[in-house]
Amino acid sequence: MKNMMTSDTIAAIATALTNSGIGIIRVSGNEAFDIVDRIFRPKNKRKKLKEEKTYTVHYGHIQDGDEIIDEVLAIIMRGPHSYTAEDTVEIDCHGGVLVMKKILETVIKYGARMAEPGEFTKRAFLNGRIDLSQAEAVIDVINSKNNYALKSSVSQLSGSMSKKVKELREKLLFEIAFIESALDDPEHISLDGYPEKLKVTVNDMQEELNRAISTFDSGRVLSEGIRTVILGKPNAGKSSLMNVLVGEERAIVTDIAGTTRDTLEENIRLHGISLNIVDTAGIRETEDVVEKIGVDKARANADDADLLIYVVDGSCPLDENDYQIMNLIEGRKSIVLLNKTDLEMVLTPEEIKEKTGKEVVAVSAKEQRGIDLLEEKIKELFLSGEIDFNDEVMITNVRHKTAMSEALKSLSLVKQSIEDQMPEDFYSIDLMNAYEQLGTIIGESLEDDLVNEIFNKFCMGK
Repeated sequence: MKNMMTSDTIAAIATALTNSGIGIIRVSGNEAFDIVDRIFRPKNKRKKLKEEKTYTVHYGHIQDGDEIIDEVLAIIMRGPHSYTAEDTVEIDCHGGVLVMKKILETVIKYGARMAEPGEFTKRAFLNGRIDLSQAEAVIDVINSKNNYALKSSVSQLSGSMSKKVKELREKLLFEIAFIESALDDPEHISLDGYPEKLKVTVNDMQEELNRAISTFDSGRVLSEGIRTVILGKPNAGKSSLMNVLVGEERAIVTDIAGTTRDTLEENIRLHGISLNIVDTAGIRETEDVVEKIGVDKARANADDADLLIYVVDGSCPLDENDYQIMNLIEGRKSIVLLNKTDLEMVLTPEEIKEKTGKEVVAVSAKEQRGIDLLEEKIKELFLSGEIDFNDEVMITNVRHKTAMSEALKSLSLVKQSIEDQMPEDFYSIDLMNAYEQLGTIIGESLEDDLVNEIFNKFCMGK
């Protein structure tokens, strides 16, 4: 899959296609220098870019014939020491949409072709500069919604995932080679006692894979955000809480029970992580057809949530609707808010804690009191010192999790063969399957269609 150098030269706008201070047009390929030399006129110099040293910046103009398009800086990077491992020129121009498009059109006119989405990173992968897990980390960095997701993506971009996978594959390859050598040359290489030794090695690898796979839920939460659903009976203060957390009046708030008929979703950042907050219709028995649809959607959203926030109206007694909600949050990551502490209370935090088994935070959404305590509780639930970006690999990609799970199954088959006292060549088959499954993570054994699908998700110019 790697070291498949491409011959044509591609170009694209590498910055956001909106008016800004600066825009960058990236050109990469065998003819990058020749093409840009046809349209770049250096100021006070006669040397062509292809004759200049790598990693140098040159001031001048982009021209189409006699027409000056823009005043620019041209940055040259010779392969293989560039992002794509090919000769690359980046044209820094003024950041107007029109001028960026016009320079790109001129580059294409003089010999380049328009790059496909993700094609620069795809070339970096095909040319062996990065592996597939690092390539996927590039788009994760771009799409990071919070500090933790960014740190995780940067860690993988620097090779933390690659290192772990390569270490495991080296161990597998050693065992495969040993078995094959012993089978080919039994006079000099003995397999006596080997199954027991292999079993220990396989156990160690399984522990490593299980440890990595166990990080997936936390990794998904970090990369995608915590899906947080606010529950409560009508008029408990859910929409007021939503508005406080979001920082603006997004939900309609009235004294009329049942005002919220549908779900309302917003994204906020809290202590470096993202919360995808869903405000739902008040849960109660109702004959109103529209409200009933909203209640059903509230229950469905609760089933898919990472975190449930149950808002209790502390100014009125618990009723059957509250007990239904308590059943919904049982055994789930949830926080109970005793709301309306600005009014005369008929419920106490101790009473609610006894009934729910959850920590209770007394708040007043109306007066925005106690919200900081809610934020601390969320932080404790999801960031309880478990997140570390030093040597631990955090799995955020479902494709990586699937490959590791398949490798784990193959290792289980190896152990089963050992226990069943099967011939040693049976071990090799399943060890090789585990080796190949892990190889898909870094792109060592992967179908072209899947590679194309992965890079098609990238933005244009990257």
